[in-house]
Amino acid sequence: MNLAQLLVRAASSRGERAAIAHGPNILATYRTLARRAACLGSGLRERFGLMPGERVALAMKNCPAYLELLYGCWWAGLVPVPMNAKLHPKEFAHMLGKSGARLCFVTADLASGIEGESAGLEELLEIIDVGTPLYDRLFQSDPMRPADRAFDDLAWLFFTSGTTGRPKGAMITHRNLWTMTSCYFADVDAVGPDNSIVYAAPMSHGAGLYNLPYMSQAALHVIPESGGFDPEEFFRLMASHRGIGAFFAPTMIKRLIAYPQARAAPLERLNTLVYGGGPMYVADLKQALDTLGNRLVQIYGQGESPMCITSLPRGLHVDTDHPNYEARLASVGRAQMLVELCIADEEDRRLPPGEIGEVLVRGPSVVPGYWQDAEASAKTLRGGWLHTGDIASLDHDGFLTLKDRSKDVIISGGSNIYPREVEEALLVHPDVAEVSVVGRPHPEWGEEVVAVVVARGAAALSESDLDRLCLERIARFKRPRRYRFVEALPKNNYGKILKTELRALLDADPAASETSATP
Repeated sequence: MNLAQLLVRAASSRGERAAIAHGPNILATYRTLARRAACLGSGLRERFGLMPGERVALAMKNCPAYLELLYGCWWAGLVPVPMNAKLHPKEFAHMLGKSGARLCFVTADLASGIEGESAGLEELLEIIDVGTPLYDRLFQSDPMRPADRAFDDLAWLFFTSGTTGRPKGAMITHRNLWTMTSCYFADVDAVGPDNSIVYAAPMSHGAGLYNLPYMSQAALHVIPESGGFDPEEFFRLMASHRGIGAFFAPTMIKRLIAYPQARAAPLERLNTLVYGGGPMYVADLKQALDTLGNRLVQIYGQGESPMCITSLPRGLHVDTDHPNYEARLASVGRAQMLVELCIADEEDRRLPPGEIGEVLVRGPSVVPGYWQDAEASAKTLRGGWLHTGDIASLDHDGFLTLKDRSKDVIISGGSNIYPREVEEALLVHPDVAEVSVVGRPHPEWGEEVVAVVVARGAAALSESDLDRLCLERIARFKRPRRYRFVEALPKNNYGKILKTELRALLDADPAASETSATP
């Protein structure tokens, strides 16, 4: 069933309710939003001849057009491909080519870079700035009925990465997202028409996925005027909206509670902050509970099981009398309603409670595979289970505690950074013989990227040159914040770099050179 039916239902039952706000200002009712989505879907089909199942990319910062584009695509039976607005133009171009996107909608700040890198893509018909008359003309078509879509049809192509750092398109279906929406109400939060969601985190990721439960209840969707997260702006929005919910990365929670006027804010208007996407340390969590009150819910998910593996509900955040309170607070909670999980060893054998192994997941939230990548699909979904690559333990009560990430992904500020991408960028330098990239704890961002570099011969490497090299090839947030120069990388007998020893080296002697870069 087409996800566009959520908007159809909201518009038919509560058409006059406010649907979209830009900062404090209401822009559209549900009846208006539904008509715009219906006209946009028709315009995409008529003007460009797009057929159901074709892909439409969104390279945009958070803005009001994001929601009407998502639903306009679904209305027409098309597949949105939301992309992280912080990516490098070369990364955008790769995803556009990989997905075979026919159109790419952009915000003005990203337009020129994407146009320059995407000139040779034959399948890409046009790049459309949502602030131009060309975008406005798409709404001049007569509204269409929502296209028929099956539960297992593709609904959202989400680009993630594996251990190689090469982007893979997780094929999120309509069924996957209906499942996520059902689990939201069962395991995360209760939402009604008097609630609102503030999109302070990127709508290309978890925050955008969470539009669905709010859409189902005809709640208000609020896009900050900044297009992102600013603690002062977030608190200011409480004066205009009520029943506020949001999805935050842990680093955003920390910035929120560090804001000097946090305790003076009208917290009675704040309903729920769902957090996930990175480690949340117990000390920080306790401070957040002390500042914000009982308004926190943790979720654990992946692009391959979007927002939907485990949850730690608000009641367990404050169940201080329970003998396992501290351990539960350090966990990511229990499996969501429609999800089954287990811990397995390297041979995929189920392990008993308390043993450490890989997290495996199955259920209707799990994607059917990766876009045009049968090998990766078979490997990740072998035996009917999603192999998450995350290392954890499961206690007797079903609480999952993450220990490490076998894929070595670094999570900084809620964004995934894959070492291989950074390593490959640095290895372009002729004087870099070897490099290994690891993450280490950072008090504000969760983790920071550290590059351990071996120079070729007697070459003297410049940190500024290495930083410039990264900025030419990868997104700014992925580049190393620190460099450590060594004579050789630690390796085992098979020549594999021992990243555990690198981390120990950094912990023992943290005198790495800090770059002037900021996240």
